Amino acid sequence: MPGVEDVKALEAEALAALEAASTLEEVEAVRVRFLGRKGALTSILRSLSQLPPEERKEVGARANELRARLDTLIDEKTASLKARAAGAEEIDLTLPGFVWPAGRPHPVMQTIAEIVDIFIGLGYTVAEGPEAELDYYNFTALNQPSYHPARSTHDTFYLTEETLFDLDVSEEEARSRSRSIALMRTHTSPVQIRVMEQQKPPIYIVAPGRCYRRDVPDATHSPIFHQIEGLAVDEGITFADLKGTLELFARRYFGPDTLVNFRASYFPFTEPSAEMDVSCVICKGEGCRLCKGSGWLEVLGAGMVHPAVLEGVGIDSERYTGFAFGMGPERLTILKYGIPDIRMFFENDLRFLRQF
Repeated sequence: MPGVEDVKALEAEALAALEAASTLEEVEAVRVRFLGRKGALTSILRSLSQLPPEERKEVGARANELRARLDTLIDEKTASLKARAAGAEEIDLTLPGFVWPAGRPHPVMQTIAEIVDIFIGLGYTVAEGPEAELDYYNFTALNQPSYHPARSTHDTFYLTEETLFDLDVSEEEARSRSRSIALMRTHTSPVQIRVMEQQKPPIYIVAPGRCYRRDVPDATHSPIFHQIEGLAVDEGITFADLKGTLELFARRYFGPDTLVNFRASYFPFTEPSAEMDVSCVICKGEGCRLCKGSGWLEVLGAGMVHPAVLEGVGIDSERYTGFAFGMGPERLTILKYGIPDIRMFFENDLRFLRQF
């Protein structure tokens, strides 16, 4: 007479046979072998009436559980094999393979990476800061007066209703209020303030990132753009260090034959300040449409960090000096490759993007 051990042995045998089945015909054979009218499990169930009551209950329960389990597993295996067969029929192995085109970084991102790599090679580190910034870091700490045009709502995206522009308040009150006014940063210069607050000299950083201004989009302007800010603060830094650093950068980015020219300028957070030009990459200084016949291209602004900026973050301006510079990767990409319109960077035209 069959017992519990017989059901266990039959279960192991049935599961092994179902696992080995690889075709619909083999699965059907397993079903007939164990669950058919003359199947092994069916025979056990038919012989239950010959067992003592207690043993009949235990063997019957185990046999019925096994039957239900095998029904489920056979159905699942059948469905799996049918789905596999249907998929195989849809694949035409004679067709040639399809190669998906590989993506690549955006040309502006390539420029940012190239510039950052140049300065990392000079010992600089990369610093980042928030794009939604406080007025204090964006303007006040950078020695920008409350009446400066850049602080007007015509130039800056404010996130709060209050602005310091045109307010008749004392300098002390303006500094206090500026810590509660939020805006979208207009340059990455706020990063230098945040770094100098947290880190004492020597400091050598570059800060790439997105910036926002209320510019009407045209061939040379966009309300969203990128900037790379550079800052060096240490003992004994001079304007000659600034010129040497930027000249080396220009020659590595534009080419070894690039000439540089510095012109006096004005920025509230540097003194003295300068604009740097490079010899035109198209005409090599002879004059063309890109350089408007001058032979020179303006590429960045720079200067020695204003003592008021250093003192504002607790750095002794008598002991330490520094220089800062800021450049626009979009402009540098335009100049290097002779791109006629900045809007081409944002139109997602693959015919244009695939050239880089």
